[in-house]
Amino acid sequence: MNYYELQITIGSFEEWHDIFVAYLAELDYESFVEEAPLLKAYIQEALYDGQRLQALLSSLQEKGAEIKAFELALLPQQNWNATWEAQFEPVIINENLRIVAPFHTLAPTDGIEIKILPKMSFGTGHHQTTHLICENMLALDLQGKKVLDMGAGTGVLAILAERLGAAHIAAVEIEEWSAQNILENIVLNGSAKITAIHGGASEIPGTAYDVILANINKNVLLDQLPVYGRVIANNGLLMLSGFFVTDAPDLIAAAAQVGFTWVRTDARENWAVVLLKKIP
Repeated sequence: MNYYELQITIGSFEEWHDIFVAYLAELDYESFVEEAPLLKAYIQEALYDGQRLQALLSSLQEKGAEIKAFELALLPQQNWNATWEAQFEPVIINENLRIVAPFHTLAPTDGIEIKILPKMSFGTGHHQTTHLICENMLALDLQGKKVLDMGAGTGVLAILAERLGAAHIAAVEIEEWSAQNILENIVLNGSAKITAIHGGASEIPGTAYDVILANINKNVLLDQLPVYGRVIANNGLLMLSGFFVTDAPDLIAAAAQVGFTWVRTDARENWAVVLLKKIP
């Protein structure tokens, strides 16, 4: 399979690089390498759309982003998983949690260690939103709870939920190859309480979830909020991320329309996580 490599030189890199990554991911770019001020993004040849890319870059410039240069090249076929693995670094959330790959060799830890096969699935912990949700999950009481992980990516949040005592976790992921990656990571971590499901919101099994985790993007979350309102238990918790701080009020307002009340909002480098509670 051939890939395009997009190289973008970004002004104010620290402020903008995560924003570029989020929007490019919505255009089916699968992996990213950050070499400030250069961002490299990779997409399958068959999925590349030059007009959509140009429209995105123009939109970001209108929002204030400075694109100093960009270059697109079709790369010869290679072992992409091996390339991705070589760039995968351990993620230290705090002293209580770290996310590593099977090939990492680290000193033993008294905290939770989750192993993830890095196959370009979104959700390795490197992105600010995954980091935010992991931090917030560590503060929740998940003992014996029924959890739904929407847009599960690698399954890292589902695995963490099990480690924190959840009794059953449904991990729903719309990308087939990513859903397969969840199965691999379930085996790798010895998880026994996670069910991996390939599909979207229509594939959510059952109801009365005590906790729903949804790290997707604003538009998908807005579309799926009514579904979350139907499948969550009264007084259940809904944790949303995958969007900017400026988008949080829109999501809080939309969630209120389907029976949720706001609990708190946390932020990390312009990205937000919102915790809500289902009103009986």
